[in-house]
Amino acid sequence: MRLFLILCTCISLFSCNPTEEPGPEVQEVYFPPLTGSDWEKVAPSQLGWDESQIPALIDFLRTRNSKSFMILVNGRIAMEEYFDGHKATDTWQWNSAGKTLTTATVGIAQQEKLLDINTRVSQYLGAGWTSMPLAKESLITPKHLLSMTSGINDESELIIKPNLTYLADAGTRWSYHNVFQRLMDVVGEASGQGFEPYFNSKLKAKIGMDGFWREGLIFTIYHSTTRSMARFGLLALHQGKWGTEQIVNEAFFNQSTSTSQNLNSAYGYLWWLNGKGQFMLPTSQNVFPGMLIPNAPADMYAAMGAEDQRIYVIPSKKMVIIRMGRASDPANPNFALSGFDQSLWEKINAVIK
Repeated sequence: MRLFLILCTCISLFSCNPTEEPGPEVQEVYFPPLTGSDWEKVAPSQLGWDESQIPALIDFLRTRNSKSFMILVNGRIAMEEYFDGHKATDTWQWNSAGKTLTTATVGIAQQEKLLDINTRVSQYLGAGWTSMPLAKESLITPKHLLSMTSGINDESELIIKPNLTYLADAGTRWSYHNVFQRLMDVVGEASGQGFEPYFNSKLKAKIGMDGFWREGLIFTIYHSTTRSMARFGLLALHQGKWGTEQIVNEAFFNQSTSTSQNLNSAYGYLWWLNGKGQFMLPTSQNVFPGMLIPNAPADMYAAMGAEDQRIYVIPSKKMVIIRMGRASDPANPNFALSGFDQSLWEKINAVIK
């Protein structure tokens, strides 16, 4: 009997080991309800994280002008932090991270056979939507806008017709450019109801997002709460699926998060891709060797916006990470990638490894 009790005690102690694999309740896929504030959480201790490193991560975020930070693991909230008076109910701008919302909406319109990303943009917007020669304009497809290879002059980020002049044939030059916004016009025309109503019914409502589009200085920017940004990240983690419903066609979503052209291997359809052998950055035609963010997992894909708005999606870790806030370095507000990403991942790795 004594031997039996000792054996039971050992088994009990082993089962409580914080470094063991997460239990079934953690590993099971979870999607939060479409309405209300209920959202399941998972304690870092259940994940085997090094909790002693969490204060350093939080301090780093606070001192780098963050407004909010979240980590989801298999859909559950493992960390949720707010800074500088920002609250869970407050909205913040996505900046260019919101480009990926446009990507998803284009994918939905294509699966509904409202448009084809390989058809001329002028089929939807009419000839003369640019100031390019018509023969050159007719080369541009929605796919070129998704992959940043339209060939439109990138001297100005202000998207008005006089600025949309010829620089290169479509598909021959990668250049980060706000002309992607014409995709919103394509969806609006193809759907016959305008982009925002279509987006609201086909994507926003389907995954329980809040938020709104607001006209910015150079393009329309999405604003939402941190949890709504996380909802979209969770959709991305599951290749366009929410619960039992495939919101965005899986094949299209996988194309979106794969190299979209042979010029910048670290770019998909408005998504940034880690783990590639080289990458290009906005405002430059230089090709840099190595991974986009060496400290981050190679399979990560990311929505990146100015002033370090981030959605990191890491399939191998079943993880989504959100950061919203002001520029981590106010002297260098950047368009997409910054040194902040590398430093942030150093702190994240200390916690989750």
